[in-house]
Amino acid sequence: MINHVSIGAKDINAARRFYDVALKPLGYKCLSESSSALGYGDKSAQFWVYAAQSPVPANEQSGLHFCLDAPSRKSVAAFHDAALATGGRDNGAPGLRADYGEGYYAAFVVDPDGYRIEAYHQE
Repeated sequence: MINHVSIGAKDINAARRFYDVALKPLGYKCLSESSSALGYGDKSAQFWVYAAQSPVPANEQSGLHFCLDAPSRKSVAAFHDAALATGGRDNGAPGLRADYGEGYYAAFVVDPDGYRIEAYHQE
């Protein structure tokens, strides 16, 4: 249903450093770039980061988060480790989430701009 999603970042270079490293274990890379935009995906850019003077303010009560498919449990854990090593904050260690469904394995981080990002693998 959703073709792509876009978020804003105050510092596009910092966002690039974060997302290049954090998304690599999931098989995603920067496929499109300019001085004001980055497009990530595997075959086509589906997750866009734009330079923005006023990105949407982080609000943990909003319910907003982005969930990205992961090819394996190992890649979920690698995503979490990579995100924390490049300026992200922990928002849920890798593990099964029985309350989300049987075989739902995920990890949660908060990026440098406050966006909540989830990596998810279904077994």
